[in-house]
Amino acid sequence: MTGPGSIVALDFDATRTWPGYDWMGVAKAGLGAAARYLAAELGPRRIRVNLVAAGPLRTVAAAGEPHSAAIAADFTARAPLSWNPKDPHPVGLACVTLLSDLLPATTGQILHVDGGAHATGTAPRCHGPATRNHR
Repeated sequence: MTGPGSIVALDFDATRTWPGYDWMGVAKAGLGAAARYLAAELGPRRIRVNLVAAGPLRTVAAAGEPHSAAIAADFTARAPLSWNPKDPHPVGLACVTLLSDLLPATTGQILHVDGGAHATGTAPRCHGPATRNHR
């Protein structure tokens, strides 16, 4: 890509742990770091790099996550603007906006499209095995 242009990737809130999300949470945190470094590297070529942290959506990928229904219920309960896991339209609009020329000076950002759920509390605690060695 020679620029100018925009790269957008879909993310999920990796600032918290989510029951059953496990290695995908780690991967999403890595995606956030990669986007920031790409934004710095590609910015001089006028290539913007941003992420959309979507609330949970009912997708084929989500069907493979054992706790996806519980996570979706949590978002739906906490989102001040409401959240519908069956409606991908708000996420699509955010992606189209970031890909367009409407935000020419925005790069390295994570745009939360989750009805505001990310701002209203914490995720449920994971109840997996302890990872620290307590002596």
